Amino acid sequence: MATELMGFEITAISAWLVWILPFAAAMIMPGIGKLSQNATKYVAVGFALMSAVSAATMVPVALEAHELHDQIMWIEAIGLKAGVLADPLSIIMANVVGWISFLIMIYSTGYMKGDKDITRFWFWMMFFIGSMQLIVLSDNLLQVFFGWEGVGLASYALISFWYRDKKKDHVGTEGRTVLGMLDYYAPTHAGMKAFIMTKVGDVMMIAGMLLIFLFAGTFGFKELMGNTDWATAMAAQGLLVPAFVLLFGGAMGKSAQFPLNEWLLEAMTGPTAVSALIHAATMVKAGVFLVARIGPLVFALGAAGILADQFFEIVAWVGAITALLLATQGMVNPEIKKVLAYSTGSQIGYMMMALGVAGLSHQYVDGYTAGFYHLISHAMFKASLFMAAGSLLHIVGSRFMTDMGGLRKHMKKTYAFMWAAGLGLMGAPFITTGFWSKDAIFAAVYESGNEWALPLFAIAVLTAIITAFYTTRMIGLVFFGKKSKHIEKMEEEGHHIHEASVSMWVPYGILAVLTIGIGIIGLSAEEGLHHTFEYYLKNSFGIYSSHAADESSILPEFLQGLNPIALGASLVAFSTGIGLGYIFYIGRWVDPVRFVNSNIFFYAIHKLFLNRWYLNAIVYWCFVTTPLWLARGVSRYFEKTAIDYGMNDGVQKAASWGAKVIQGTQSGVSQSYLFVFGAGLLFVILILLM
Repeated sequence: MATELMGFEITAISAWLVWILPFAAAMIMPGIGKLSQNATKYVAVGFALMSAVSAATMVPVALEAHELHDQIMWIEAIGLKAGVLADPLSIIMANVVGWISFLIMIYSTGYMKGDKDITRFWFWMMFFIGSMQLIVLSDNLLQVFFGWEGVGLASYALISFWYRDKKKDHVGTEGRTVLGMLDYYAPTHAGMKAFIMTKVGDVMMIAGMLLIFLFAGTFGFKELMGNTDWATAMAAQGLLVPAFVLLFGGAMGKSAQFPLNEWLLEAMTGPTAVSALIHAATMVKAGVFLVARIGPLVFALGAAGILADQFFEIVAWVGAITALLLATQGMVNPEIKKVLAYSTGSQIGYMMMALGVAGLSHQYVDGYTAGFYHLISHAMFKASLFMAAGSLLHIVGSRFMTDMGGLRKHMKKTYAFMWAAGLGLMGAPFITTGFWSKDAIFAAVYESGNEWALPLFAIAVLTAIITAFYTTRMIGLVFFGKKSKHIEKMEEEGHHIHEASVSMWVPYGILAVLTIGIGIIGLSAEEGLHHTFEYYLKNSFGIYSSHAADESSILPEFLQGLNPIALGASLVAFSTGIGLGYIFYIGRWVDPVRFVNSNIFFYAIHKLFLNRWYLNAIVYWCFVTTPLWLARGVSRYFEKTAIDYGMNDGVQKAASWGAKVIQGTQSGVSQSYLFVFGAGLLFVILILLM
């Protein structure tokens, strides 16, 4: 075993336990369930807490920008080692995953109460957390890939959790079609869709891994940075950028980035606790983390003269396109969980945009910090929003916001917490983490100085306006206006609309409060993260920051770096989006239905967004319906006609005719055989004499 530790006396066991404990809980869960299903929740919550605490013990290492690297022999025949790499990046991420997962597990004790398959639920949830933490703390790409496939398997099992495919567990509107494709999905279909679409990215990822291994002879992150001769050799053959783009393909699949984004909406068939885990702490954040892990390596190679700018351009533009594309769809969707899912893909796009722009800028640390700060911020408010949405579904019994309305009087805590978390998503100025992280992204994009800075900046600002609009729309439809007919019917039948249970509202309440609490000190939090990553990038990759403080100013150094254009854009985006949302859905001054139907342009745009830009239908036509139609055609007209009735039947008849001919020559008369033998012998002799 080899251990490298700088700065703090801390045992390597903490880093190993972070991901081993959830796996251990998953392994013992079936046995616990046999003894007592009620006990499974205590095991799940307890092990999730221990994993989070293990992650917390490593925080001092991150704060001092030190690292812990520990390895053991894995496959001795080829000298392959398994290990953990606890550096500032992975330690911060492990704590985000660990503590938010812990809160989601507490929430699940209330949300999943009474489910007859609860043991299976806890098994896959713990397996999910363990797989994600394995990705975060692994010190090599191969080990990451094991965790990568683990989160893919867990997501399939949890999205399809209610595999009996009851109508109440579907997503979409029954009977609705887009370009002839049914836009209504069962849990089993949704799980398979997620599994297959993410596998497209996984195949790209493993191809990139193997390309790098072919030249470097190692999967280890530290080893790849220690000797970059492999990169020079790959660049000489034009394979370096393709290899990293292939790795990014894996991130596109897991993080639901365009064009591998269409699985994310159907993933809402799973329990809401699963949705919160996927969107806030695991799965979709895995792709962002992978880019954050390999991005500094690619940038360092570029600084060494090995051209790799194309990689960052692709990352930035994929993020920008996804951010805007999914935000527009969130404006019009009637299902609350789908709106939040669109929002997740869009916000992940922001993170990718920042990480991409970082590599196109001389100040790599700015975009890097902005993207990761937004990951942390988004994890808090999005987990809160999803869990709050689950409480609404739990109480109202419908996923459609049109079946809600007027709930602020009945669910005051949820109302307050959704506002707090929603303001974080909108980027409410100066009081939310979302404002500071989004403003940092705007500044990083605007100040990058590359040729794509202005168009990327415009997309970022437009997406922020749309985000504030659809978030206000969601809160307005759910909590304002009159009660829906659905709620009135429920009350007539004796159902009492009330607040969610304590075990449910406390977790999302904590995260909502943190969104505001950390937001109030957001500048200090961002400054601390910036300095941590500045030292981390310098010590681990040789990436230096060239920021210079203004000695004549009485303002703190970090405050001097605020960009007035980015700050102004943040304020304008928030006020414009929330203002439009208030007019349509809270003040109800303008009827949105009449507004859309009043103009053919607005009607066409609304239909385009509601139909998901027709991309989902096109995916089904190109990769499902058409291939199936061709396969059936081949089966019917080639296999059954040409082979079964043509070739096979023809061969059979020819063989039968040949057998009859040969059978006719077998007379049983010896003289006939001698005559034929003599004639044949004479024929051979004549040929030889010629």
